[in-house]
Amino acid sequence: MATKTAVTVKMFGRHLSQLRNLAEAQNLSPQCRRVAVIPRLYSTEKQPEETATTAAPTSSPEIERLTKELAEAKEQHSELLDKYKRSLADSENMRTRLNKQIADAKIFGIQSFCKDLLEVADTLGHATQAVPKEKLADNPDLKNLFEGLSMTKASLLQVFKRHGLEPLDPINQKFNPNLHEALFQKEDKTVDANTVVEVTKLGYTLHERCIRPALVGVSK
Repeated sequence: MATKTAVTVKMFGRHLSQLRNLAEAQNLSPQCRRVAVIPRLYSTEKQPEETATTAAPTSSPEIERLTKELAEAKEQHSELLDKYKRSLADSENMRTRLNKQIADAKIFGIQSFCKDLLEVADTLGHATQAVPKEKLADNPDLKNLFEGLSMTKASLLQVFKRHGLEPLDPINQKFNPNLHEALFQKEDKTVDANTVVEVTKLGYTLHERCIRPALVGVSK
């Protein structure tokens, strides 16, 4: 009885080994294949439904509100930047004008004083012109007076020049309304029309600015 049982167990073990070899030869049974396919259902790949669900929030009201606020902030920044640049330009223009006014005040602050001194120069000029030149040799006192007046006039003109005050003697020059004031017209065929043929009073410029025009007669 024991011998029969042992033979039966050996035969069963032999059949089991054959079945195992057969299964390995066929590279898995259909049930095993189905079990192998199941893990794909738990892969990390995103399904179309998940992608659609994730993309949906891009058009939410919160994002639209933030986009609108960003556009308004950019517009406000542009306006403020433009105002800032305009303010800088205005400040620079004002600074330039103030500097020019200060420079002009330094240069032309003596303009009124110079105008008053011009009358003194005119008086000295008239005095020297009134002295009869033919009597200077016979009258030493008159000669000394004339020389003193001439030296005083020359010294005054040097002071004028030192401070930028220059005389204008436009004889035989073209009439310039910015520098000359015509008192009369005179026939003169030797010169062109509108030429200064006579100077009644000298003009003066202070640093190239006319502070007194020359009084002249102009040819027709």
